[in-house]
Amino acid sequence: MGHGLLSPTVYCRTYNPSAILATLNVSRSWGSLMLQINHLGPSAGIGIKSKPVPSLVSNRIGKYRFLGTHRNIETQDKRMTSVPLAGGFFGFGKKKASQLPEIVQAGDPVLHEPTGEVLPEEIGTERIQKIIDDMVAVMRAAPGVGIAAPQIGVPLQIIALEDTKEYISYAPKEEVEAQQRNSFDLLIIINPKLKPIGNKTANFFEGCLSVNGFRALVERHLKVEVTGLGRDGLPIKVNAIGWQARILQHECDHLAGLLYVDRMIPRTFRTVENLRLPLATGCPKPGVG
Repeated sequence: MGHGLLSPTVYCRTYNPSAILATLNVSRSWGSLMLQINHLGPSAGIGIKSKPVPSLVSNRIGKYRFLGTHRNIETQDKRMTSVPLAGGFFGFGKKKASQLPEIVQAGDPVLHEPTGEVLPEEIGTERIQKIIDDMVAVMRAAPGVGIAAPQIGVPLQIIALEDTKEYISYAPKEEVEAQQRNSFDLLIIINPKLKPIGNKTANFFEGCLSVNGFRALVERHLKVEVTGLGRDGLPIKVNAIGWQARILQHECDHLAGLLYVDRMIPRTFRTVENLRLPLATGCPKPGVG
């Protein structure tokens, strides 16, 4: 979701760095552009309430372009500076921009059309393995708990997901328990086929790195089975429950050209900043149905 899934927002009204609004404080010192970014709200994808970390999402604002594991800011005189994920700043220099792909945002056709299968004989090729490596790097840098190939602009049936103890530690304990969320190691599934198990469902808020800055309640099956091929080309089967099952459904939706907003419960769509505000009258409460 991808929970391919979300980031802070930086606002800018002009090309002048001194005019960047409250989230970006800029000052010049000895020829350097020093940046201090105040992050907002949950910074990851589906369900991650992580410590604030810049995202991979590319925002084009005036002459400024934020991209990759570092935010690269191109001023009108073409000089570059970059702010690393950990915060702080570098002065103007020759540091190369990240080579990671951008996270594609809602509206791009690649996110709204069905993807193609990967031929088994292609799985071991350098091209497919590079796509997988890029997906994992982008997901972890965002950070997110899942990503699908279309989110980096590749219309192929490949998903990656993992949920770590560190990510889970940022969420309230009661929320983790309600979501039946448990850590799991990195999973790569090629040409996944998803089958619901039983009729039990759950409603929880989801976010997506390709719908940056928003959340909505989505009803998902509580248990699923997913079969497909691993990155080594061997068959793989995953039986999942709770949050892992939700991530799998979210990512498989990406391969069908669907975003979580195509499945969301009406009147629950909201900004990250308004995530904790009460739901409209008549909307179902988060939880297992």
